[in-house]
Amino acid sequence: MDVETVELFTSLLALLALAGAVVLAVARLIARRGGPARRLVDVVDDSALWLAFVVAGSSMAGSLYFSEVADFVPCRLCWYQRVAMYSSAVILLVAAIRRDRSVRWYVGPLAGLGALVSSYHYLIEWKPELEGGGACGVEASCTDIWFRELGFVTLAFMALCGFLAILVLVVPGPPAPPSPLSQSEVA
Repeated sequence: MDVETVELFTSLLALLALAGAVVLAVARLIARRGGPARRLVDVVDDSALWLAFVVAGSSMAGSLYFSEVADFVPCRLCWYQRVAMYSSAVILLVAAIRRDRSVRWYVGPLAGLGALVSSYHYLIEWKPELEGGGACGVEASCTDIWFRELGFVTLAFMALCGFLAILVLVVPGPPAPPSPLSQSEVA
C-alpha cells in the first residue's frame, strides 16, 4: 500500500470518528427523552472504553506509520499530541480490560489537552502568521503540511478528530431521568 492510499484511508477514518463523535454527542443531549437516542447511547456506552481504545490505538498506529514508514518528520506540536494520544491508548487499554469507567478522570484531561494542541496546530497550518516567530523548532516547522486530503484533512485535523471522539466516548452525558415508578412499586 502506498503512502497516498494510507493518507486517504486514515483521513476517512478520522472523518468517521468525527461523525461518530458528533452523532453520539447529540444523542447524549437528547437521550433524556428516550427513544432511539437513548438506545444508541446505551449500546455505545457498553463498549465505549473499547471504542475509545480503538480510536487511540489507531491514531497511534497511524502516527507511527507516517513518521517511521512515510518519513514525515514530526514537529514540536506533533510530539505534544503524541504524548497525549500514546499515553491515552495505553491507559484506555488497561481501563477497557478492567472495565474502569473512572478512566474519564485521567483520559478526559489528556484528550482535552490534546484537542487544544491539535486545534492550535490545525489553525497555524491555515494561518502560519499566528505561529509566533518559529517557536516550533528547527527540524520541522509546525506550519509544514505533509498532506491535505479532501482539501482540509491534515495530520493535526486527524489528531483533533481522534481526541474529540475519545472525549465523547469517555466523558458521560447528562444523567438519565429516573424511570417512572410502576403501580406495583408505589403500592
